[in-house]
Amino acid sequence: ICATSSPDDMFGDATSIAAGLGATNAFAYDLTAACSGFLFGTVTAGQFLHCGSIKNAIVVGADALSRWVDWEDRNSCILFGDGAGAMVLTNTPDTTENSITNGECLPGILGYAAHSNGKGYNDLKCAYEGTGQIVATPGEGTTVSKGSYQRMSMNGREVYKFATREVPTVLKEALDAAGLTVDDVDWLLLHQANIRIMETVANRLGMPMEKVITNLSDYGNTSAASIPLALDEAVRKGQVKKGDIIACAGFGAGLSWGSAIIRWD
Repeated sequence: ICATSSPDDMFGDATSIAAGLGATNAFAYDLTAACSGFLFGTVTAGQFLHCGSIKNAIVVGADALSRWVDWEDRNSCILFGDGAGAMVLTNTPDTTENSITNGECLPGILGYAAHSNGKGYNDLKCAYEGTGQIVATPGEGTTVSKGSYQRMSMNGREVYKFATREVPTVLKEALDAAGLTVDDVDWLLLHQANIRIMETVANRLGMPMEKVITNLSDYGNTSAASIPLALDEAVRKGQVKKGDIIACAGFGAGLSWGSAIIRWD
C-alpha cells in the first residue's frame, strides 16, 4: 500500500514500487489521505493480515509536497518537506486470533480508531483547477477540461485547533480499543506537522515530551512520510525497542484523523 498525495503517476505508484522490489505478484494500490495516509494504510494492511489471507504487507508513506506548495506563501511553504518511509507488517498465527495471550500484548496493531469530516475540506487542500480546451467535434466543437491543480492552501489556525481538539480524543479511543491506558504507552508518535501541536497533545494526554518521538526540525512536514521516517530513526537510535507500546496518530487534509496502538517487534 502506497500512501501518497503526490504520486509520480496519477494512476498510482504502488505497482511500480512492488515491481521494483520484485513483488510482481503482489496486490498493490495507492491510498490517498494526505497526512493521515500512512496511519490509514497501516490500519488497512492490518485488516488484510488479520483475515489471514495475506502473509506480508509493506506500507509506504511517500510525498513530495514541494511540487505543490505555493512558494510565494511564506506562511506555508517553509513548513513542508519531501520524504518517504516504509514499514513491513507480517501475519503470524497468534496475531490473527487475539492481541493478548497470557496477559501479554502480542506484537502488532492492538487497537485503532479513525475519522474524517469533510466540513473542514477547505482548511487544507490542493484542489483541481482545469482550463478550458476546445476539441474539434461536429458543430461548434466541445469544450473539455485540461487538467492541472492549484497550489496547496492551508488555514493554519483552523488546522491547529482541529488537531489539538481531535488527536487526543482519537488516541484515547484507540487505547480503549486496545484495552490499554496512557500509562501503558512507551512512545507517542504523531504526524510531524507542528511542534506546538505535539506539545499540546502530549500535555492533554498527561505524557512528558521525553516520550514524544520527533524529527520535525530536521525534515519539516513530510505528509504521509512523517510517521515512518520518525519511527525508523527512533528504532535505529535504539529509542524504540522490541515490546514497546507506540501510540501513533495521523491527521490532516480531509479533514481526516486516526490513531493506531502498536506493539513493536
